[in-house]
Amino acid sequence: MMMQIFPLGDSAFQVKLGTAISPDTLQKIRSLMQLLEESEIEGITELVPSYTDIIIHYQPLVIDFKLLVSQIKKMAAEIKPNSAVDYKTVRIPVLYGETFGKDLPHVCQHSGLNKEQVINRHCEASYLVYMLGFTPGFCYLGGMDKAIATPRKEVPDSKILSGSVGIAGEQTGIYPIESPGGWQIIGRTPLRLFKPEKDEPFLLEAGNVLEFYPINKDEYERLNEHNDG
Repeated sequence: MMMQIFPLGDSAFQVKLGTAISPDTLQKIRSLMQLLEESEIEGITELVPSYTDIIIHYQPLVIDFKLLVSQIKKMAAEIKPNSAVDYKTVRIPVLYGETFGKDLPHVCQHSGLNKEQVINRHCEASYLVYMLGFTPGFCYLGGMDKAIATPRKEVPDSKILSGSVGIAGEQTGIYPIESPGGWQIIGRTPLRLFKPEKDEPFLLEAGNVLEFYPINKDEYERLNEHNDG
């Protein structure tokens, strides 16, 4: 298995497992992540997966860099192609259009599809969560139907509400907190993706499978009221 190690200062390093965004690279990342989590190696403080690599933070006074790299190489050698990985599926309710998805008409115009067709295409796909970033809990997803791909805005909005679901190019994602952004907003979920008050603050993590499904305004209000704060 292709693997490269790049030190990042004296307490972190990058384990590169691929050169392109793909389900195969994600499978390798998730497999190694699972082995590292199960091993509970003393001295590792954090694992941060991304599209093609894992950043490993560690305590150099607890474990030696060369020893840690040697252990990781042994784990990587155990990973077989197409080895089983546990992909948790998370379903996300979305109220599409109207004031909740003000850019849906633009996506329709760009794609040549009507509102129902865009919503159906957005909901029919199963998305892999490749990584979190940009803001806490913002998920970068792969697997969107290219028929609804729409360029991001030339001038970003100064405020995107939390829970907003957007499209930018061939990607779709969810804004977990209020922030500026340039994605085309097509709907909003009542679920909170980021709860800093919780021990596990993120609803999603890299390696999840995400599925969207449409809801109406009454369902949105009901779920919003029971959204654990």
